[in-house]
Amino acid sequence: MIWLIYSDVHGNLPAFEAMLKDCGEYDASACLGDLVNYGPWSNACVDLAMSLKNPVLIMGNHEEAFIDGKYPGENKLVQQFFNQTIKEFHRYSEIKTFKEKQLLDSFTLQHTFNNQYIYPDTTVELDGNYMIGHSHHQFHYRNNGFDLYNTGSVGQNRKVINVADYILYDSETQKITMKSVRYDLDLLITEMKLKQYPEECLAYYLNKKKA
Repeated sequence: MIWLIYSDVHGNLPAFEAMLKDCGEYDASACLGDLVNYGPWSNACVDLAMSLKNPVLIMGNHEEAFIDGKYPGENKLVQQFFNQTIKEFHRYSEIKTFKEKQLLDSFTLQHTFNNQYIYPDTTVELDGNYMIGHSHHQFHYRNNGFDLYNTGSVGQNRKVINVADYILYDSETQKITMKSVRYDLDLLITEMKLKQYPEECLAYYLNKKKA
């Protein structure tokens, strides 16, 4: 059984669609949180994720913020994105059904581990096998005989902004393949301009490294 496992789409529909075109056949899907905020298609990304094969949908911190109606952090740029995107969001009943975690064979699927941003150079004491998102970096980490895989971000890759990262997992062989695909960033920028995003938000995407 092939699982499509991804995270942090962040309202970026062109990146989401590029991943689905690239991934090939799969039997089930798992989103590890943060379908919403930043990009202009939060509603559409929730709808698309729910329409995929056998979807498992995990709650991310941005879904929690949308449900609470406020972003808890102090980052002014993220607050601008939040204020821009929440005013057009309507899928509250849907995201309230998202899970905290899901077991998949020996792995726990959840948004992050110990409520941290886990990066490739972060040292953590693992107590099991995990697949997570949250930090927008794709990597594999091993500690205490356990494995942690970060899927990376579909919609807001922190290393190369116009590349969507995800994982394919074969539950029969337990093979994990880390995947990446380029998408058309101009489609995102055009829609953001149509929605009259603040210049600071546009600059965030335009000034990032591109493939």
